[in-house]
Order: sequence, then structure tokens, then C-alpha cells
Amino acid sequence: MKRILRYHLLHSFCVFVALTIVVDGQTNPPFDPNEWRDTQALEVPARGLVRVTVPVTTLNAAQPGLEDLRVVDPTGNQVPYLIERVLPDPETTSRPTEFRSTIENGATQLNLKTGTSAPIIGLTLETPATQFMKAVDVEGSNDGRTWTKLAGGDSLFHLPNGATKPRVSLPEGAWQLLRITFDELGSAPVPFTGAKLHKARTNAPAEPVAITIKSRDEIPGTTRLALDLGAANLTLGSVRIESNEPVFTRAVTLAVPEVSDEGIRERDITGSVIYRVNVNGKNEAHLEIPLESQIQTRELVVLIQNEDSPPISIDAVRADRRLVRLIFFANQPGQFSLLSGNAQAGAPRYDLSALSGKLKNVAAMDVVPSALAPHPNYKPPEALAAVTLSGAKIDAAKWKFRKLLPLTQNGVQQVELDAELLARSQPDQRDIRIVRGEYQLPFIFQRTSVSRPISLNAAAANDPKKPALSRWSLILPQPGVPITRLACTSSSPLFHRQMRLWEEITDERGDKFAAELGRATWDQTPNSAKRNLVIELNARPKTDTLFLETDNGDNPPIELRDFRGFYPVTRVVFKATSDPAQPVWVYYDNADAAAAHYDLTLVASELLKAKRNTVTPGAEENLSPKPSLTGQTLTGSTRYIFWGALALVVIVLLAIMSRFLPKQQQQ
Repeated sequence: MKRILRYHLLHSFCVFVALTIVVDGQTNPPFDPNEWRDTQALEVPARGLVRVTVPVTTLNAAQPGLEDLRVVDPTGNQVPYLIERVLPDPETTSRPTEFRSTIENGATQLNLKTGTSAPIIGLTLETPATQFMKAVDVEGSNDGRTWTKLAGGDSLFHLPNGATKPRVSLPEGAWQLLRITFDELGSAPVPFTGAKLHKARTNAPAEPVAITIKSRDEIPGTTRLALDLGAANLTLGSVRIESNEPVFTRAVTLAVPEVSDEGIRERDITGSVIYRVNVNGKNEAHLEIPLESQIQTRELVVLIQNEDSPPISIDAVRADRRLVRLIFFANQPGQFSLLSGNAQAGAPRYDLSALSGKLKNVAAMDVVPSALAPHPNYKPPEALAAVTLSGAKIDAAKWKFRKLLPLTQNGVQQVELDAELLARSQPDQRDIRIVRGEYQLPFIFQRTSVSRPISLNAAAANDPKKPALSRWSLILPQPGVPITRLACTSSSPLFHRQMRLWEEITDERGDKFAAELGRATWDQTPNSAKRNLVIELNARPKTDTLFLETDNGDNPPIELRDFRGFYPVTRVVFKATSDPAQPVWVYYDNADAAAAHYDLTLVASELLKAKRNTVTPGAEENLSPKPSLTGQTLTGSTRYIFWGALALVVIVLLAIMSRFLPKQQQQ
């Protein structure tokens, strides 16, 4: 023990001397600290190695890779540092050197030779079976004579609803032999074909994250949670869904918003299955979603797939973050500074990389930074300063409608485009503009996985000539509402139907034809859970009336109710100040407008990290009140009068032209 202690002391002394030589000989590059937006004080009590656990607020202010962090000593010089991301070692597995399966006295027994002296914390059994439920006992031995019970009555299962547990957890220990026994009484044996041994790994410290559920949206078959992590750039070890539901199984996907060429879109980052089930009289639960990933925004999206089951109750969502540490050598005691918040700063190059592995085991002074504060002499770089400026001038006379955006706070604003606005704008929203005075305000689109419901007024529209056909007319709030999904329910207990959705379109000549928007098969039986009809539309509606129909054949008609359309949520994100004297508007409906292009991509990460103010558009204002007849389609008697008048004009013109033609001479 004394020899080990002397070794660590000698190791620490050698690293300390080496670090002193490196730091004292370091030539610090010149830099202007006023280009950093935020600062924190570090009170160093003595000369030596300093370790700082980087706070959440600092991570949020810094670049994702922490390239802009700088440590400044009391004399104003940069201090070289190292970043240590405290992550657990990846779990390792190995195959047993021998795997034998036997059935004796109604029980299946697996005998394994581990072939390793490393501590084992669990094993996963492999089987081609897709549906089973077994109780299992596990014993370990190093001589084949004396056996120690490691797990008793644990459950392994693979259920039809997707819940699966092929792994048995064991107390950490090294074993040469493992014996797994299944009680097969009352059920057929399951063929197990192999196993993986899970070796012990080092854990990493973590701390809880204060998560807020910003919104919960119920989309047909899916629950969407938008989580506010409180800060960006957090490395989450896992996410846990807490629910008091007694029995459930759900597939869950985690997604993050990220910037692409088309704006902000959601990208899936991982998926898992959470469940709480009763197996052999024992409650089994798996509510944690492993992640071990950095989330560069402060928003995390959770998509819970309900399929045909009702949404589950959710009490809370919890997560743990992995720690990030900053290590540097202080040549003197005093007040050091930790700078952050420079989006244009590149990663510094210090000569400490060779010591990074050795510094992890060296004793250091733990220093807690002060609260994040704005740098008093901060000079914003050009790109960030440009965010608050106006874009190009705009000729607002070319736009037909606008809505007021009542800003109440300064900073980053978020506006959800409502159905009325989306119906009048172009399908790709290229004509959307945010305007203050004569100038545009740069913005970026955010395309989300949220869908908003719209109630549809429904009425029977049966065709007397087709008695076997049931048809409903569905009225949208206005023509062109961009719904992408139709849903409804039925009280009928038993049916099988092919459902078709269409609308009646009038072409340029006034002729009408049916344009199909989508179709689906709908089944319902008395003993099964109620399933809603969901039809995915393959085109955007052009009118305000849709028709849903089905052929009943020789069966009685089915009863339908609760008709809803769903349109995808699109938001615009921009930065502006609140000034009642200079109102901000959203302009739309200009068929000739091209898509806007701004330089916001330079600071998109700033918009993603910032806390946004939600703005609700005001009432619609019509900027062209005089209705134009251009483009209107003639219908009814007007159509026949028009074509009759046109035919009469043609006949008269032909008669006049015939008088000027030379007469044919008689021979």
C-alpha cells in the first residue's frame, strides 16, 4: 500500500514539474478579450493545478465543441487548458468459449464456459423465438463443484407488443462457469442458440438536468413532447419517461432540431422501447432511453408511438448529463477569468495534449466559477451584429394579405403560421416575409413534426343512383388549407371498408372532375380496440369541400363522426426588438415571390440555443380589398351564357369574312 502511495505521489510530482515547464515556456497567442460576450471569475487560492467543472450556463453560452473557451490570468494573459469530457467506458462483450443446451426433468439448462477472468455484470441470451416468457435462475462456479446462485426468478421475455428483455443482470464477479436454468412447466421449450457476456465497465459521474415539458401534442398514433433542457450543448447519458400507467409498451424516438438548407428540421438521433408489463406475476419496467450524446440545442423532441392504443399519461421526463471539466495550471494565486460566447473563435492550440491522459489522475484544486456575467466591454463580431439589422427593402404592394405580430419582448421570436395564413400562401411558403416599416427582417423556417387538428363540418352526401355507396361531404374553413391527414371515428362494431377521399376540381374550361387525395383500408371487430380511420393525403386540397366515400356492398352503412383534418406546423424564427412605434408584420400571398435568402445561417446556432418568445399573429388584413375577376372560373348559367356569346361572335365574324372572300367563277 505504501509502495502504491509513493508511486502516485511520484507520478503527480513528475506531471506537476512537466506541466510547469510546458506552461512557463508557452507562448500565448495575442487575442482581444472584448470579443467574448460572457465572463466568469475563478478565485484560485494557490499556485498549482486547477480543475473546473464547466457549469450548464457556460456550456449554453459557448460553442458546441467549447472552441471559444479561454482562461485568462490576473495579468490578462491566456492560460493553456485541457477539456476533459467525463464519459463512461463503452460496454464490452465477449462470447463464451463453450455453450451447451440440455433439457432434463422438464427444465432447459444452459452451461457456459466464460473463457474470461474479467468481472461479468450480465449476460444476454440469443434465440430465434419471437414470442416467449420465461423465469430463469443463474448460478456461477469456478471449479464445477461449488455453485453460487447469482440470479433467481428473473424474467426473460419477448412479447408481441415489442417489449423484450433478453438480458439477465448479475452481481459483478469473475466466473469460469455459468449455469442457466429455465422452468419449462406449462410452456414449450425455447431454443437458445448463443450468449453474450457483459463485462464490468467504469461509470462516469452525472448530474440531473432540470427538464421542462414545453408542449404536448397528440397526433393520430403519436404523442409529441417538446422538452426544454434549460441549456444547449449538454451531453445526456439517458432520458427517462415517468408514467403511472400500470401496463403499456411504446416505441420512443428522440429527435433534435437542426439547421439545413431548407431551415430548421428535426433529425432522429436514437430510439428505444419503453414498457411496464407483468411477467409471471412480477412487474417488469424499462422506462430509460440510453443516449450518451451531445444535444447542441436546448430543445429535445420525444415522439411516442401509440399506434392504435390511447396515449399514456406522462408524469415527468428526467435526464442526467455527463460532466465536462476544464484543467489548467495556475502560475500564481488570484482571480482568473473564464471567457465564453464567441461564435467566431477557433479552437486554441496549446502544447498540453501530450499530458492529457496523465492529468486525469493528478490531484488538483477544484474551483467553482462565479455566475455567468456579460463582459462589460463586449464588441459583437460582424455576423452576430447583423442579426439585429434589417434585410432588404420590400415592395409590400405585391402582397395581398398581412397579419400583425405583437412583440412584447426583445430577442429571438417564434411565430407559428396558422391554417388561414398557410392556406393563402404558396405551398412552399416562399412568399412569407417578416416586415418592419419598409424593410424585411431576416428569418428562418422551422419545419416540425407537430400537426394541428382542424374540425371539419360533415354532412351526408349520398348519391341516390348508388344506394350501396356511403358518402360524406367535409367542409374546410377555407379553400387550400394544407391538411396532410384526415381522421375520424366510428361507433359501428364490425366492418371492413375501403375508404376513398377526393375533391371536385373545375378546370380552365369549367368542366368538373374528381381528383383523388388518398385512400385507406379500415377494419373494426367487436373484441378489438377501437381504431380511428387515418388517411394520408397525397396532394394538397385546392377547394374547401372534400368527399369521403365507401362501398358498403351488401352490408349496412357505417356511422362516422368526429372528422378532423391535420396540417403540419411551420414556424418562423427571427430576432427583433419590441417597439410599438414600429410594428412587425408577416406578409403573405404573392404568387410571383421567390424564396427569401438571408445570411442567418451564419448565426443559426445562436437562434437554436436562445430562449424564444412565442408570438401569436393577429387578425388578417386584406391589402387588396377590390375583388379581381381574373382567374375566376365560370360556373352555372354564367358558363353557358359565356360560351353561347362566344359562339355567336365566332359565327358573325365568319359571316363577315365570307363577304370578302372571292366568289367562285362559274364555268
